[in-house]
Amino acid sequence: MQAITRRRLLQGSLAASLIPHTLPAAEASGLRIAPFRFDVTPPVGHPLCGGWITPVVDCEDGLEAIGYILLGAGKPVVVCAVDWTGILNEAHLAWRSALAEAAGTTPDRVAVQCVHQHDAPFVCLRGEELAAEQNAGLTLVQLPFFNDCLKRGEEAIKAALLKARPLTHIAHGEGRVEKVASNRRVSKGADGKVLKMRGSSSKDAELVALPEGLIDPMLKTVAFYDGDEKVLACHYYATHPMSHYGQGHVSSDFVGLARKQRQKEEPGCTHIYFTGAAGNIAAGKYNDGSPEARVQLTQRIYEGIIAAEKQLTPRPISKVSWQTQDVLPEVNPAFTQESEQAALANPNNRPANRLRPAMRLAWMERIAKGTPIILSALHVNDVSMLHLPAESFLEYQLRAQQMQPERFVATAAYGDGGAWYIPVKEAFPEGGYEVSVANCAPAMDDLMSAGIRQLLAAT
Repeated sequence: MQAITRRRLLQGSLAASLIPHTLPAAEASGLRIAPFRFDVTPPVGHPLCGGWITPVVDCEDGLEAIGYILLGAGKPVVVCAVDWTGILNEAHLAWRSALAEAAGTTPDRVAVQCVHQHDAPFVCLRGEELAAEQNAGLTLVQLPFFNDCLKRGEEAIKAALLKARPLTHIAHGEGRVEKVASNRRVSKGADGKVLKMRGSSSKDAELVALPEGLIDPMLKTVAFYDGDEKVLACHYYATHPMSHYGQGHVSSDFVGLARKQRQKEEPGCTHIYFTGAAGNIAAGKYNDGSPEARVQLTQRIYEGIIAAEKQLTPRPISKVSWQTQDVLPEVNPAFTQESEQAALANPNNRPANRLRPAMRLAWMERIAKGTPIILSALHVNDVSMLHLPAESFLEYQLRAQQMQPERFVATAAYGDGGAWYIPVKEAFPEGGYEVSVANCAPAMDDLMSAGIRQLLAAT
């Protein structure tokens, strides 16, 4: 594999469009599926969470990229979940391009979704370039490690293709998860503005006592079969997946540990976990940040997986289609190139407050070039697997379900992370952390909602 360079990425980038790329529905005869997995654990000393927390000291449990190649419905489709915090802008295109090349398809037929653990890499290639230009020791990612992950991904896909299985049936189910998700934006004043944030963990008695707020309590599972043998199970749940983090101990955290527990029990089936639209959802009501809380949260996610799998009833596959929708947002007017360049260049800012502007400048350059965000959906029978970008607010997931109530809609967010947070437009006047760092303008709500509607209407 050639090393990923910025010029190579820009040459392969997609033109902006609001027209969905719709394929005719494919009959299921001849469908095959090829699960794959490969290690993406960063080495000692590598930045974590975009260089904002302690870099890698050790590894408590390894990070993986796990996915599948769907064959027989036009060009191959690749879907992959990565145990990283985020993959932004050109880095996301690099991942999609590398996996597409290995699978013999095109980048627009590849969905790469992060799980969003925080003791994990957070990668923006152009942001890394801009940070390095400061000659101040600022770094987001070690490029040899990044390119090595892509090489391992290509090798994993090529090996998986040799072992592709017939794909004949699909099943879906959902199970209620108790005492994990809670809304972060429940503390508001009389004017409707957010007062205090309930984060991934909380020891604030007042915040803990507040209601869960708007959440989606259901963990959804979509499973694929070769005859009566379950080959692959995809699990979807909407919450920030952090129990405790920040000390350099790499971990897939409670959602990854639950996935690994289920994988150990069922080694013949590949289990994948996707984080849903959880930009405003975390475990703060039920998590005090202790090691014991991680154990409890792991068990609750695991129980949700088991409950969802109990509902699985395989049905023959009769129809498959892949849809994409390009969205080109506006930059949040709260930020300017001048302000972000000044913050990046300011030696008195702590590293986190210089690296974030570097990533935001990369976003501004990307939008100026007209490189869109791609929403996608895989439709199989009456099941839709929706892939959204960045830290999308929960409302987008709930809207998707309401748009097609007769379909089983499972949502994975944390795809292309360039936009950072994607609040709904009603959230911007309320303020709060997510709004303060959202790279896109409020108009992104209308673009996202229209894109989702078109994806789901084209089933």
